[in-house]
Amino acid sequence: MWGLELNEGIWIVRNMAFDKEILDELAISPAEYELIVKRLGRVPNHLELGLFGSLWSEHCGYKHSKPLLKLFASDNPRLLVNPGEENAGVVDIGDGYAIVFKIESHNHPSAIEPYQGAATGVGGIVRDIFAMGARPIALLNSLRFGPLSNDRNKYLFDGVVSGISAYGNCIGVPNIGGEVVFAECYSGNPLVNAMCIGLLKVDELVKATSGSSGNLLILAGSGTGKDGIHGASGLASRSFEDDRELRPTVQVGNPFLEKILIESCLEVAKSGKIDGMQDLGAAGLTSASVECAASGSTGIEIDIDLVPRRDDDMSPYEVMLSETQERMLVSVKPENAESVKEIFDRWDIDNSIIGKVTTSNRVHIVSGTQLLADLPVGLLTDPPQYVIDSITPPYLEPLQNFDLNQINVPDIAPNMVLMRLLSTSNITCRQSVYQKYDHQVQTNTVIPPGSDGSLIRIKGTEKGISASTDGNGRLAYLDPYVGGQIAVAEACRNVSCTGAEPIALTNCLNFGNPEKPEVYFQLENCVKGMADASTKFSSPVISGNVSLYNETQNTPIYPTPVVGAVGLTENVRNYVDMSFKNDDDVVLLLGSSEVVCDVDYLAGSEYLEIFHDLIAGQPSIDLEKEISVQKLCRDLIQHDLLKSAHDCSEGGLAVAIAESCIKGEIGFKGEFETRGRWDVQLFGEQQSRIVISVKKGNVAEVMRFCIDYQVEVLNLGKVGGELLYVPGLLDVSVAEISEAWMVGI
Repeated sequence: MWGLELNEGIWIVRNMAFDKEILDELAISPAEYELIVKRLGRVPNHLELGLFGSLWSEHCGYKHSKPLLKLFASDNPRLLVNPGEENAGVVDIGDGYAIVFKIESHNHPSAIEPYQGAATGVGGIVRDIFAMGARPIALLNSLRFGPLSNDRNKYLFDGVVSGISAYGNCIGVPNIGGEVVFAECYSGNPLVNAMCIGLLKVDELVKATSGSSGNLLILAGSGTGKDGIHGASGLASRSFEDDRELRPTVQVGNPFLEKILIESCLEVAKSGKIDGMQDLGAAGLTSASVECAASGSTGIEIDIDLVPRRDDDMSPYEVMLSETQERMLVSVKPENAESVKEIFDRWDIDNSIIGKVTTSNRVHIVSGTQLLADLPVGLLTDPPQYVIDSITPPYLEPLQNFDLNQINVPDIAPNMVLMRLLSTSNITCRQSVYQKYDHQVQTNTVIPPGSDGSLIRIKGTEKGISASTDGNGRLAYLDPYVGGQIAVAEACRNVSCTGAEPIALTNCLNFGNPEKPEVYFQLENCVKGMADASTKFSSPVISGNVSLYNETQNTPIYPTPVVGAVGLTENVRNYVDMSFKNDDDVVLLLGSSEVVCDVDYLAGSEYLEIFHDLIAGQPSIDLEKEISVQKLCRDLIQHDLLKSAHDCSEGGLAVAIAESCIKGEIGFKGEFETRGRWDVQLFGEQQSRIVISVKKGNVAEVMRFCIDYQVEVLNLGKVGGELLYVPGLLDVSVAEISEAWMVGI
């Protein structure tokens, strides 16, 4: 082994010194530094070490997650690229069209600068999509914060929502859905996950590759500045345990520039004059150029003097590691360079030739004739991979084995329980958030935000695309494996409730420090659960992101796997939303033949936390049943037999019914039998249930479908009147529950 010792804050290797602060800044461990020196055969200079720090970061290198990500199945005939090969996943939807989509995190930047952190998160995920030649057609998000009673959390919440809305509205991409969740563990460490869907013709797909030797590299977009340096390594690869000044690591966005960058890049892609295109996101020019070279099995040479910059005094190190937004790297054959530059010029997009593709399989950074860095592409893109010997968190067994029968039924009326749940932060109306988003731009939105899943039409076809983001940190905390399964199931269920078939998934894995065996246990088992569920659903995970080190002052967040599900319907006119429609429509419950009172269904429920200040129990799900219930729901919708569909999730059956009443501005009269514990019946969160409404004359046919699918069904009652009424339990006006729910956040 190479000699390595710490001497007065300096790591000494072969008589060559690097300040420990430099290694810490780059999130390079002493062992990794020693490995770099050993594999390189020499000590890297400062610039070269910066390249390693970025590309070997957790954000770019997936050091603790890559072995786990291989568990996700990728053999599906719809897939046009293998997961992880490109900026986003690509799924064939027929008729010559494909959709491109991905979800990604901007958690740490948003914790430092919430407005710019969230805004540039949107900008970054959008660039991933149009870099592949796809027009961005929809945005979604998944957000988590600490309680808004805390001033800091309120500041983060307001800044994030404003940043998302400002950027998305400016670039003209509709924000069609998402989720907002609150829990104490996210205080100071919000989760900001942004998802984008794009549409392209199958034969117009662009890949992130360098192309052939001799190609020229064109940098287009914003001039390079000093913002975002060490974003990948300094933010995404460490927890926040100190008071280091981190604001310079957060990028600054310009949505107006991104809008014309979208249009210019799409024209460039359609021109057929380019061999590859890549956005400059995490690690900036370093990541974009090296990953393209790796994809093309080539080398690259970049002349640092040719890179346009906003600051004249920038060092080569700063130029290569800057994460300035709204920049794209394009590879073109020499004979096509002027044509491509003319397109960018016409859109008033600054562009410059900054380098070339070589046969060396090395990264050469030069300043004129001076060689500044010389590294093998293969070494930069091959960081070490870590598999931690996980241990079961000590909290898990006592919480899973907690006897929920100890929980007393509240001594207040069910009406009051329902009213309070409807006004809690995790159930109440989200209109104050999504009304800030333009969800009608591009005029394709069919089901706007506020329902289970959203739906947009594909112009020029009969097709529609549904999408939803979902996750439940509480359930993953109680059982990471089952929680991972439920995250997949519920995201797919939300899509199925629109009538669309889930065809592919993307995910964002938000976890604490993976170097801790207890956290790695959560990560490992969540991934296993998600992988098993996605295989059952025949919905491959085609893209995603891993966000680790989500800890503040050594306190980790809940394990929070977020799933973005995308579904396809061949006839966009056959859809439903969650709102009850007409008097005398019959309300049925798919997935159960009785309103069960098994106390185990209180596990991890909103009711249990709000009324008993307890997070405990053993979550459960039957995936075979879940799949059958969802298939049945979709088939009923496609046969035009349903008026509404709404999944039972947070808050249980009573909340699901109440939400359908509120959305439809109409009442419900229950006719189902009640027995045993009413709190479990009304507010237990049993999985695999969907509340549907059916025209009275279609009930018999719906029942025949249920028999064919072997799915249990229960007649709950009828739509109508001004009350939500369940004999002996609930008797409250729709106006009252609406008022409680409309408290909002």
